[in-house]
Amino acid sequence: MSPAPRLDHVAIVVGDLETTLKLYVGTLGFEEVYRETVGDQGVEAVGLRAGETIIELLRPLSDDSPVARYRGDAPTKLHHTAYRVGDLAAELARLRAAGVKLIDETPRRGAHGNLIAFLHPKSTGGVLIELCQQSE
Repeated sequence: MSPAPRLDHVAIVVGDLETTLKLYVGTLGFEEVYRETVGDQGVEAVGLRAGETIIELLRPLSDDSPVARYRGDAPTKLHHTAYRVGDLAAELARLRAAGVKLIDETPRRGAHGNLIAFLHPKSTGGVLIELCQQSE
């Protein structure tokens, strides 16, 4: 049996990235550890250190993207929780066999070149869950 997944990051969709960064970095004291554009997901992602994990702020690149539509009129909205696993392909196969509905049937590349896959909220109590395998 593989070790239990550990929390990798919590993602929040934001409408105004710079204002949100002023709150998290300037007021709350978080440290910015990365900033990158993930074009195929339509977001700019900024990672903020929160102890052993990351708070990831996601700014949609367009107002009509799925992530922007998900946020709606809210200034910010919790998007997903991400858990790190050792072997993503094996974990997806295990979950599929257990009847979990998958958004991503196979791993794909995400931020930092990590392999990622999302589980459908219909199988996870309404919460969007991302599984990620750290890039080599």
